[in-house]
Amino acid sequence: MKFVHIADLHFDCPFSSLAVRENLSDNRRLDQRNAFKKVINYIKENSVEYLFISGDLYENEYVKKSTINYINNLFLEIPDTKIFISPGNHDPYLKNSYYSEFEFAPNVYIFKSTNFECKELPDVNVYGIGFQDFYCRDVNYSSINIIQNDKPNILIMHATLDRWSRR
Repeated sequence: MKFVHIADLHFDCPFSSLAVRENLSDNRRLDQRNAFKKVINYIKENSVEYLFISGDLYENEYVKKSTINYINNLFLEIPDTKIFISPGNHDPYLKNSYYSEFEFAPNVYIFKSTNFECKELPDVNVYGIGFQDFYCRDVNYSSINIIQNDKPNILIMHATLDRWSRR
């Protein structure tokens, strides 16, 4: 099984601290696009089966539709790659967000809930959870229902685990 995992691209971030130097924030946003294009090319060249995106693909407050179109057009270039997106705190799944209103490529699945979901596929079980607000708290990690079979189980989520306890 081949997969690529990425997170925290923050497309259309304003890079305010870089704005003091001429065109530096624009150049940084162009660098982001070029880096993402390289990831997509790597996936194409290596027949990667899965792309996992663990949150903050874009900046909800600043993202432009042209950027979403750019991302989606790249997703369309890898139709045989299954893409799973777990929205994060900068790109939560909101009622009026692009995740809920834009029609992404057919190979894209977006985790929409703060409850753990499982997409059972022939060769893997993919679990995920998505932010529905700019802050997510009190996630019940013990509510993950791991399917017991001979396939790999993969969890994608955007999180900072400051404590992990078993009860």
